[in-house]
Amino acid sequence: MNYSFEYIDIILLAMIAGFIFLRLRGILGKRSGFEGKAPGQFQEVLKKVEKLQTKKNNDIFDTNAQKEFLKGAKIAYETIITDFSDNDNKIISSKPLLNDEILSQFNKALKDRIDRGHYAEITFIGVNSAKIKEHKKIGNILNVTVDFIAEIITCIKDKEKKIISGDPEKIKKIYDTWVFSRDTTSGNPNWKLINILT
Repeated sequence: MNYSFEYIDIILLAMIAGFIFLRLRGILGKRSGFEGKAPGQFQEVLKKVEKLQTKKNNDIFDTNAQKEFLKGAKIAYETIITDFSDNDNKIISSKPLLNDEILSQFNKALKDRIDRGHYAEITFIGVNSAKIKEHKKIGNILNVTVDFIAEIITCIKDKEKKIISGDPEKIKKIYDTWVFSRDTTSGNPNWKLINILT
């Protein structure tokens, strides 16, 4: 009688083991590794990650980045303006801030002024305001348009130091719209002036 109970226990244990095996097989499946499509819940996680990545890419020029950019833009603006004066080393210090086209235009303007025998005196007073008008990202290139309002003292003199235009005693307010550009994938943090809008 005891033997029959032992057999029954063995059979019951085997049935329980078989049931557990079938349940695990149904839950875990037969495959090893990741095959086919991701489960529905995982698909949702992937979608959220993609959305976050897209948002991160779009926020590459967020509020903080814009504030930092404007600080540098003001410095670049002053450097380029004062480089156009004959009081210093011409375009040398601002050369890294200009793309090839703008650099060529500036050098041509300087040469034309020298050929006419004219001499420029520019005193930069300061930037009253610098505001981002718009910013556009095309591929990896981010272009930012800035409206500047600044004050300078400027005058042009001839070889005899006679004033041709401007006033060395008068502060003049100027309004400029400049476009800066940067490759966002580049390790170089510098922006370049690519256009001066009229």
